[in-house]
Amino acid sequence: MADSANKIVQLARSQDRLTTLDYATQIFDDFIEFHGDRNFRDDGAILGGIASLAGRPVTIVGIQKGKGLQDNLDRNFGQPHPEGYRKALRLMKQAEKFGRPIITFINTAGAFPGSGAEERGQGEAIARNLLEMSDLRVPIIAIINGEGGSGGALALAVADRVWMLENAMYSILSPEGFATILWKDSSRAPEAAELLKITSKDLLKNGVIDKIISEENTIDILKAALITELDNLSKLTTDELVEARYQRFRKY
Repeated sequence: MADSANKIVQLARSQDRLTTLDYATQIFDDFIEFHGDRNFRDDGAILGGIASLAGRPVTIVGIQKGKGLQDNLDRNFGQPHPEGYRKALRLMKQAEKFGRPIITFINTAGAFPGSGAEERGQGEAIARNLLEMSDLRVPIIAIINGEGGSGGALALAVADRVWMLENAMYSILSPEGFATILWKDSSRAPEAAELLKITSKDLLKNGVIDKIISEENTIDILKAALITELDNLSKLTTDELVEARYQRFRKY
């Protein structure tokens, strides 16, 4: 019997899930982390850098949740500030300049909603990423490996291929937020989770994602899938790549 949507939500939020840093060091070789947005400061909630995959140089950008209280405080519990999204875009534009494919990992409850983040242009930073990613002339694969919350997740998910781990979730807002808005009762979040269709199986059925990654032997399965898919995407011309990405999101 398949797990309920509410059970998937709990699994997606588990602190035991692999992080972007885990994937960067276990799937790829020679990972080197980069820092800063060259404008304001670094943001620990976004981790990015360069690495190699089967001899192919790639850029990795992902949302990093912490392990333990202090790590989560340093990572802002995986809720990026605008400077985090601008760091991500800087690294993605650098990848385009040097012809490196981009792999993104997404696990966030959403972009940080604090007043300082809003004053520094949180909405603009997210919108800018959506705009720029839609036109990047290198392959992009996005992997939702935990929570995929709202625009904060979408800001790294405008990709040629969008994959999800089987116990991940991807939603316009949290079940608690949905229940509060619709029924004025956050305790009805389990019911909201079912209505939102946020599980990997629902999203694959509805054409929002392209593949579900098993959570058994995840590292080996994901590494093999990435190598194969990058080989396939590399056969497209840049014009074909960008047009197919545009059409992928237009069909929504």
